[in-house]
Amino acid sequence: MSATLVELVRTQGLATTNDLCDATGMGRTVVAQRIGHLLEVGLLARRGKGRSTGGRAPRELRFHHEAATVFGVEVGVTSVMVGLTSLDGAPLEVREDAWSVTRGPEETLARIEAMMREILAARPDAPPLAGIGVGLPCPVEFASGRPVSPPILSGWDDYPVREWLASRFGVGVWVDNEVNAMALGELRAGTARGLDDFIYVKVGTGIGAGLVSAGRLHRGAQGCAGDIAHLCIDPASTRQCRCGKTGCLQTFASGNALGRTATRLAKSGESRPLARRLAEAGEVTAADVSAAAAQGDPVCLDLLSTAGERLGEALTSLINIFNPALVVVGGGVSMAGDLLLPSLRKVVYERSLPLATRDLRVALSEHADRAGVVGAALTAVEELLGPAHLDELTTLLTGKAS
Repeated sequence: MSATLVELVRTQGLATTNDLCDATGMGRTVVAQRIGHLLEVGLLARRGKGRSTGGRAPRELRFHHEAATVFGVEVGVTSVMVGLTSLDGAPLEVREDAWSVTRGPEETLARIEAMMREILAARPDAPPLAGIGVGLPCPVEFASGRPVSPPILSGWDDYPVREWLASRFGVGVWVDNEVNAMALGELRAGTARGLDDFIYVKVGTGIGAGLVSAGRLHRGAQGCAGDIAHLCIDPASTRQCRCGKTGCLQTFASGNALGRTATRLAKSGESRPLARRLAEAGEVTAADVSAAAAQGDPVCLDLLSTAGERLGEALTSLINIFNPALVVVGGGVSMAGDLLLPSLRKVVYERSLPLATRDLRVALSEHADRAGVVGAALTAVEELLGPAHLDELTTLLTGKAS
């Protein structure tokens, strides 16, 4: 019951005892008692008086997101990012390190632990740490918090990420696919606030999608729902994917794919800006493609437009099947949004069913490069505030079980 009240105040903005009684069907005395306890432990707070409807003005409630903190961890292919946030996912401090995830789980988690301890040392007055959320760039079995047959993470398969971090920090740890975490972040604190059905698409080093249906994250039976990276876009293609197949979306529109094509264009001299960048830095990346396109390089403009078309082709089938109200595009490549989205939108609106696109919006993520950290933090928050773990949180905050 307490978890339901917190959820209604936090996500639906219900602010008075009467609101909560109406929403739950519970009696006023019971609801008032639970509210009193949640005020005492610090998960709810008063925010002033509401509008009177004839009698005494009601006292309004708000979710007290300052009561505790959580860590959000995004493990990328080429970097790790750690953020300490409040219970609404708002970052208090974020740190990022260049890092190759191929160094394995032990080294990677040790670096993450060091970054966490650096943040905690820098914020001695922060509210208590209540949990940790982690997003990994691979399929994850959410129930166990373990990676499952990751195609690019050698040594990570079935590694006990949850247990490793929990043993160091003594708090609950939840591990998910990074794109699922990003989708949850958009639902609770991003572009998709207030929507029940949407798709989050991450276009970074790799590609993935997070699906939210009826206001809930849809992970699928084994936790791999939304893995669109390996949809076959071109059966005749000879482009080899890391999964062992050919013609996958990831070989056409990911940051890695853009970087490989950009290297070829630089070496051939077809793109002068990329050729200069290759001579200066020794390599070119998807970010260099975006920068050259923003300066008007026609070769790079065409490269991003083609990537957008390929993404649109993949999303068309998903939109027809899933019928979302919104498609949110995030990840590093999305930083070239004004150059990528027009061709993506064009394909989506031309090829999807008219009814599916009648009210459909395609927009960029509000969180830009912090989506992974915010989403991972909110993954932990969702669990901490749920019925299974709320007692643990209130015990941490007050020393008394609810």
